Amino acid sequence: MAASNRMMLGPLVGSIDQGTSSTRFLVFNAKTSELLSHHQVEIVQKFPKEGWVEQDPKEILNSVHECVEKTCEKLQQLNIDITNIKAIGVSNQRETTVVWDKTTGEPLYNAIVWLDLRTQATVDRLLKKIPGKNKSFFKFRTGLPLSTYFSAVKLRWLLDNVEEIKQAVGDGRAMFGTIDSWLIWSLTGGKNGGVHCTDVTNASRTMLFNIHSLEWDPELCQFFDIPMEILPKVRSSSEIYGLMKSGALTGVPISGCLGDQSAALVGQMCFQDGQAKNTYGTGCFLLCNTGQKSVFSEHGLLTTIAYKLGRDKPVCYALEGSVAIAGAVVRWLRDNLGILKTSQEVEKLAAEAGTSYGCYFVPAFSGLYAPYWEPSARGIICGLTQFTNKNHIAFAALEAVCFQTRELLDAINKDCGVPLNQLQVDGGMTNNKVLMQLQSDILCIPVVKPSMPETTALGAAMAAGAAEGVGIWSLNPGDLTAVTCERFEPQINPEESEFRFARWKKAVMKSMDWVTSDISSNGDSSIFSSLPLGLYIMSSMIMLIGAKYISVISLVGLRIESTED
Repeated sequence: MAASNRMMLGPLVGSIDQGTSSTRFLVFNAKTSELLSHHQVEIVQKFPKEGWVEQDPKEILNSVHECVEKTCEKLQQLNIDITNIKAIGVSNQRETTVVWDKTTGEPLYNAIVWLDLRTQATVDRLLKKIPGKNKSFFKFRTGLPLSTYFSAVKLRWLLDNVEEIKQAVGDGRAMFGTIDSWLIWSLTGGKNGGVHCTDVTNASRTMLFNIHSLEWDPELCQFFDIPMEILPKVRSSSEIYGLMKSGALTGVPISGCLGDQSAALVGQMCFQDGQAKNTYGTGCFLLCNTGQKSVFSEHGLLTTIAYKLGRDKPVCYALEGSVAIAGAVVRWLRDNLGILKTSQEVEKLAAEAGTSYGCYFVPAFSGLYAPYWEPSARGIICGLTQFTNKNHIAFAALEAVCFQTRELLDAINKDCGVPLNQLQVDGGMTNNKVLMQLQSDILCIPVVKPSMPETTALGAAMAAGAAEGVGIWSLNPGDLTAVTCERFEPQINPEESEFRFARWKKAVMKSMDWVTSDISSNGDSSIFSSLPLGLYIMSSMIMLIGAKYISVISLVGLRIESTED
């Protein structure tokens, strides 16, 4: 590429996209929104006990450094000047909780991932402090129900159970943050002057943040018994937070920060009241922009902050439907059941089946999120026959993602009063054409997928490039680049869609109330964890062994008698 062509590229913006399954760094042309290069590293998820999900914060940070360096190498191989990268945005998995030591820069415990269920006992204990044990008691302040999902209860568990964190808080050494805070603090200097901040979208997912005053709420912090001095400073989603302090992009400002679902909303350019998008990642998240008005759902949805694109810009809100397990079910089929060699293979298997053959899969591995908010649910596969094979299960897994989205769409349509006439989609799973066609069939409306599906990373890049002091990306509607899309139209009649959805709902009801007592707080689900039951089983085993021994002795005696006769 000639030097003159390099100049024509204009300013570039980098985007750190730190998700549950992987970390990526992508670089976009600020004038055309074209993706120029990227690098991706998969992140290990740890499951130390049943219901527990953890990640190593150092591994996450190192993966960011690796992705940045590798992407810069790829750009240089393309003869693209990396000094044209003028800003960096961050999008991140939300709610995932990290506590670290500000004097050493080291995490004090693994990150507790948003999917984690260990805090159910903490939630139950906190509910006892609320009149009527009302999960929605703080809804009009936070937009959220009391649930294992959000950061406050994860932080409460860490303070209750990790001695190093209790000690660090007492010594004034502890810092709390979601993944964005951990990354920005580390990348802007860490223990040597790193910036401890978060943005309004991530703060709104902690249950410690007042979504109206846009401040940490002292009463909420008191309820959860969280010391406010460990919390990050809350900033807008688009402003300069600090400069990169190491690596190939040293000196480049980090100037955009959005929770991943808000970033996707921006990347899909859903800036108008009533515009919505659905992201298919580890989970599935449907957000509908409600403008500067916070709308509270009567059908199991969350009220969340969509974005605040500048210190002096207004805050915009969204209704959100959250599903815990979407892409994660494919990973489960691959890693736990072994019926897939790669995640991409699920499309081939499902296409070969063409139907679930009456098999329905409810992947409630972490309970059910919206619209049920039922932590007692667990995953089930029902409708199995001798004819069912792995292809049918693969199809049922994809269909489950679509049915869950249908439930979210129905709730949003009821809350907003105006049904969506099409669904804008994004995320890694949208590369699966079988899934996209299934989704259109089950919703009975068109599904529209942008040709460049990396909308989460794009949204963070847009926020970074538009920040005051950077100013290389215009967010004015007339300046936004038109996006080419692939469109999927319904191919089955509505009656068939309704029949299949009704069967799915029946399966969901059967997944409810599966967990009747808490076993997640200590992870010990062994039958021997109950002393009386353990003694009973042990004594029964001894009696059986004794009976077998006596029968052998008797048999030997009979044989001796027989020989003597």
